Amino acid sequence: MSFGIHVNEQPFDAEPRPGQCLRTYLRERGWFGVKKGCDAGDCGACTVHVDGEPVHSCLYPAVRAQGRSVTTVEGLATDGELHPVQQKFLDAQGFQCGFCTAGYLMTTAALDDEQLGDLPRAFKGNLCRCTGYRAIEDAVRGVKHVEAPCAGAAVGRNLPAPAGPQVVTGTARYTFDIDVPGLLHMKLLRSPHAHARITAVDTSAALRVPGVHLVLTHHDAPERHYSTARHEHPTEDPDDTRVLDDTVRFVGQRVAAVVADSEAAAEEGCRRVEVTYEALPAVLDPEEAMRPGAPVVHAKDGAAARIARPLDNVVGESHGEIGSVEEGFAASDVVYEETFRTQRVQHASLETHGAVAWFERPQEGPERVVVRSSTQTPFLTRRALCALFDLPLEKVRVLAGRVGGGFGGKQEMIVEDIVVLAAMRLHRPVKLEYTRAEQFYGATTRHPFTVRVKAGARHDGTLTAIQLRVVSDTGAYGNHGPAVMFHSVGESMAVYRAPHKKADAYAVYTHAVPAGAFRGYGLGQVVFAMESVMDELARLLAMDPLEFRERNIIGPGEAMISPGGEEEDLHIASYGLDQCLGIVRGAQAEPAGAAPEGWLVGEGSALSMIATGPPGGHIADARICLLPDGTLDLAVGTAEFGNGTTTVHRQIAAGELGTTVDRITVRQSDTDLVKHDTGAFGSTGTVVAGKATLRASQALAETLLTFAAQHLGVRRDECHLAKDAVEHPSTRILLKELHAAAQSAGRELAADGHFGGTPRSVAFNAQWFRLAVDPGTGEIRILRSVHAADAGKVMNPMQCRGQVEGGIAQALGATLFENVRLNGRGEVTTAAFRQYRLPQYADIPRTEVHFMETVDTIGPLGAKSMSESPFNPVAPAFANALRDATGIRFTHLPLTRDRVWLALDEQARAQSARPGGQ
Repeated sequence: MSFGIHVNEQPFDAEPRPGQCLRTYLRERGWFGVKKGCDAGDCGACTVHVDGEPVHSCLYPAVRAQGRSVTTVEGLATDGELHPVQQKFLDAQGFQCGFCTAGYLMTTAALDDEQLGDLPRAFKGNLCRCTGYRAIEDAVRGVKHVEAPCAGAAVGRNLPAPAGPQVVTGTARYTFDIDVPGLLHMKLLRSPHAHARITAVDTSAALRVPGVHLVLTHHDAPERHYSTARHEHPTEDPDDTRVLDDTVRFVGQRVAAVVADSEAAAEEGCRRVEVTYEALPAVLDPEEAMRPGAPVVHAKDGAAARIARPLDNVVGESHGEIGSVEEGFAASDVVYEETFRTQRVQHASLETHGAVAWFERPQEGPERVVVRSSTQTPFLTRRALCALFDLPLEKVRVLAGRVGGGFGGKQEMIVEDIVVLAAMRLHRPVKLEYTRAEQFYGATTRHPFTVRVKAGARHDGTLTAIQLRVVSDTGAYGNHGPAVMFHSVGESMAVYRAPHKKADAYAVYTHAVPAGAFRGYGLGQVVFAMESVMDELARLLAMDPLEFRERNIIGPGEAMISPGGEEEDLHIASYGLDQCLGIVRGAQAEPAGAAPEGWLVGEGSALSMIATGPPGGHIADARICLLPDGTLDLAVGTAEFGNGTTTVHRQIAAGELGTTVDRITVRQSDTDLVKHDTGAFGSTGTVVAGKATLRASQALAETLLTFAAQHLGVRRDECHLAKDAVEHPSTRILLKELHAAAQSAGRELAADGHFGGTPRSVAFNAQWFRLAVDPGTGEIRILRSVHAADAGKVMNPMQCRGQVEGGIAQALGATLFENVRLNGRGEVTTAAFRQYRLPQYADIPRTEVHFMETVDTIGPLGAKSMSESPFNPVAPAFANALRDATGIRFTHLPLTRDRVWLALDEQARAQSARPGGQ
């Protein structure tokens, strides 16, 4: 048939393949602004206009576009001028990672006045995982937040993200937004069993599929075991994983990899691989897994693999006691004890996991493999690949484009290893891009926790003892399991004074999809339990829960003590927790908002503390140099995935060098750029990499001033840096002239900065909710949401507020409905967004965000972290408000509407059964 289509006013006549959707048709022709987020019409990231009407191009058959005009985000701008909607999103900074932004722009640009008046309905087909939606609403409404740059005055201002223009025009390049000649495609065959031994694999039929080049099985994989988790010190994680294994330990584990000319051929190849399994007993409950006689998940040398007790399925454990909790409870006037459970949660970053590997020969040095990956840890991934395949560092380069969300899920190496293995075998470029379903059963989740808390206090409200028993389900592999378990019982207990504390914690293997790093890193699960118990103790004492907390929280300068031991490099380098609780007290005192008649109303709060970086060191290097045109080049290794570190690093450098942020170019996330960077995780983008940037900028400032004074023949102390020059009362020299002078003298005007991540400070957060609950249906409405954050010196209030709002939105999802469910076979049954309920625009309230006035003595220019911590107090604050409204203590997450209704119905039945119906 003859086919014709106009895309952004350009004609195309290539016929689509049978069954091809419009999204892939457009991307194959270079329109990379059209994103893949779900392939099911659930997320809206692929939205385009067909004859002016918005459609989800992943569901729209390309053949239906015959004779039509298609507009992508790249075509919104006309004659070099941004579309008004694009400009509004820039002015409001209505994005973070930006992966969903093209879809929102295309949806918004098609709205009429009536639809603009009902944004919850208008945006029901679009999802955002990062922003919390407030910034998107502000963008649509035309609210402007960004400030113009001013020389030297950068820190503390609402300066825009440097990639903003690329994000809103669809030209920002994410992992797969590249055209690699000769690219081959990989698909994975996955296990249907929770536990089985592979006794035979026949790949002959798969290799006969036209277009199939390679089939990899465990026979082709290195024997070496490793961990998919990425930490500065690899010994933090157990070596329990192979690239491809002859034993499978969860439903969805990769069994074989097929590489072909197309994804369709690779998928057909997977269907043709014949695998013979010997089914083995499986265990899905961590308590059962620790009992004698339970199926063993990893029956290997525990010492060599750093598995604590492999035959008991315990990958890591921690036991400690301060004082004597037995004596502490004996001295208590009230004691409360309860068990709390949190569920599996998916990171749900809209850009799925994936990588592309190819070979290049640099101008100097040997040929090497290049890996472009959606990763938070390029340097650690390179190191792991080199160890796995016995390659020197110079033979591997790892880089990340703009990363479409992470939340800890991309602090893993779960795709790069198999892609590199295939590329090395074929010496061809190879790509693996996870589907949305694979994100659920082939990536990682948040650790499910069971937390038993017992706490006691005296009549005056003084805590006497706290005891925890924590069981974490790490799934089939121990990546991050021990570290998450250790962290969970750290700051959650240390934030409260009590003379007697005890914690017993276990990270346990099961035959379930592996868990991994997730925002909060175990603290959120235990804080949910701890803060719920603090509220119950206050009720037993007839005290205001806020007053009870104020009596027992640690103060400035106090030691942070937990049963796991005091961390010597962790300090309260600034203290704003009292201010946070003051914000909550002020919110409580204000008049209550209106609730529907007959609904139950309650309010509740919770607090949390988190270290601003992981223990054991977190390394960042930065280099900044003066360019011939007088601008500056900053190279820093940390990845950008909506965390805003790129913006902050430019602000730090601009402030120290007396210039404007637009005169600083940032190169990042590439192992070719700087010596080493541990990665963007553990809340370190500002406090670690930012400190390296600060030190490099300070050193360059001194170098510029000293050289300029020598060149001008003036006193150094009379010189100062300006926007584009070094100035002296009697003269000035442009930076580009200074560069030329240095070049003539054989000098490079550049400086390096380094920070090792220690010592560390702590950040504080408090959340407060007022809720209304319909006793007849279990529906919950948030009447008001207030969050107090102690981030030290806030480097960019607009951006930091976005991090807080995004953390609250993600936490509300985990609190209210998100749940990765497994059936009795260990199979994930919620492997799509329409089965796994993500927060939508209509679900998230506008939270009042307050920043405390503190200046940290450790962080760069007084800053502390604020990317993970807002998540942690949300669930307990919500549960405490729900308890206040209903009189019921909910101990299991998520707090779904049916669960709330059933509890209210049971309560009503119990009351009616009492004498007199009371």
